[in-house]
Amino acid sequence: MNLKKLFAACAVTALCYPLASCCCGGDAEASLYENLPFEMAPVQRPEIPAYEVSLTDFGGVGDGSTLNTEAFANAFAALEKRGGGRLNVPSGVWYTGPIELKDNTELHLDRGAIIFFSNDKSLYPIRQVTFEGLDTWRCQSPLSATHVKNVAITGEGVIDGNGDAWRAVKRDKLTAGAWERKVRSGGIVSDDGRTWYPSESFKFGATTGSDQNVSTWATTKEDFERMHDFLRPVLVQIHYCENVLIEGVTIQNSPCWNIHPAMCKNIVVKGITVRCPDYAQNGDGIDFESCCNIEITDSSFDVGDDGICIKSGKDEAGRRRGIPCENIIVDNCTVFHGHGGFVVGSEMSGGVKNVKVSNCRFTGTDVGLRFKSTRGRGGVVENIFIDNVAMADISTEALLFDLFYGGKSASEALADGDEGEVTDMPVKPVDETTPQFRNIDIRNVYCRGARRAMLFNGLPEMNVENVTVENTAIYAQNGAQINESTGVTFRNVKVVPEKGPALMINNAKNIEIDGFACPEGMETALTVTGSRNENIKIASKYISLSNAHYSPRSEGKVTLE
Repeated sequence: MNLKKLFAACAVTALCYPLASCCCGGDAEASLYENLPFEMAPVQRPEIPAYEVSLTDFGGVGDGSTLNTEAFANAFAALEKRGGGRLNVPSGVWYTGPIELKDNTELHLDRGAIIFFSNDKSLYPIRQVTFEGLDTWRCQSPLSATHVKNVAITGEGVIDGNGDAWRAVKRDKLTAGAWERKVRSGGIVSDDGRTWYPSESFKFGATTGSDQNVSTWATTKEDFERMHDFLRPVLVQIHYCENVLIEGVTIQNSPCWNIHPAMCKNIVVKGITVRCPDYAQNGDGIDFESCCNIEITDSSFDVGDDGICIKSGKDEAGRRRGIPCENIIVDNCTVFHGHGGFVVGSEMSGGVKNVKVSNCRFTGTDVGLRFKSTRGRGGVVENIFIDNVAMADISTEALLFDLFYGGKSASEALADGDEGEVTDMPVKPVDETTPQFRNIDIRNVYCRGARRAMLFNGLPEMNVENVTVENTAIYAQNGAQINESTGVTFRNVKVVPEKGPALMINNAKNIEIDGFACPEGMETALTVTGSRNENIKIASKYISLSNAHYSPRSEGKVTLE
């Protein structure tokens, strides 16, 4: 399969599917495409033959103790031989090892059904997969589909990954009682007493050198076998597939990421619930990587890491693959807990474009709208449209663009609300490893409770560029910081900080602030610092010469109206 040709033609081929045959689910789905700010035809759902079998037809027993791995394998083999169909999982607890979906098949869970995966790690051999944006080895996923077409996971039942048996846990993420119970359950505590590992194999992998859960030294299969337990699988892995539907089910308690579609075309995710404990390390809700034509609607996430995340490969490997994540609609979704509500990056080296996020709610997340990358990634994130997002109880930023993800920058003092002068960061050469975030439109965003309203933290050599924020109100401890950015426009934006300035600008160019509101009578409403500011225009009845403060190198760069 020539993946680059497939995905390069993605936008064109999507337009070839006639609306009448795309099974898009009626008026509700059709409305997603009204006034869409980029060209995208309705996503094609899988076509599953009208033939159904039950897991019990193949010897399955839903008593919670009988291992049903063989029953699942035989059922899908029979469906594959017949040309496809639905495997129905009745009410019961279906204890099993890995399940692999086949062409033209649907895994359907009745309301009372729970698929509960075994914690016997020997059932999950290591395989070559894509993870954290890299080609590497991981344990086989409990539920997977690879190089198949027309595949669905549906119903009202629960898919449980039994993740507590796989994951390490940090002591400071548990109560004292929970930590004591974890230690008594077995496993190994780290030398500093701060981390619990489920086994020696896991500890070996975690302590011998890794970057974001991918080993930095292992090269052979034998090397990876030595750290088998460390190579936690994604619960639902959908790779190199076309026409995918995940609808209605609850997916929970993954060993690592919950759902990971990668290099897929035509994905519909509708009405699902994804759950993981808040202490679950890398417990992402759903991570789309280098996929095109996506609908994700009416779904909820309560997880231990990013909720809804868009990726496209990491560093040189991602640039070499060269497949963007594109044509994405996110609508009417809720993230209750996680590191970010809607997230792009940090593995975005193949690019991300044509994304619309609307009518979503984030409550209790670390960040609301989170865009992250760092030097070395490369890739371009562009044409992102966000409208009507409500947030509450956000631990850090309601809106974050961070091009220093995973590292520290000289702007940290300002980012933390310090009004003092900041030493200008040096400008580094721009090359293929320089990431870019540009052409992003954000409207009708409301947040009550955040540590900081916004942080734009671009690179001095590659600013965050052409971002519009309109009709937005944020109540936060600290105000909005625009750092190393070009072409930022605020229209009718209200920022109410508990302390410090409402608006902080550092090394920004072509900034237009119109109708900015903040509390009346602030001693310092605006600060401007840095030596690279140019053409900053601010129209606000709340900001005047008396409450605007400039560093010596910034004077004359700002026009107040």
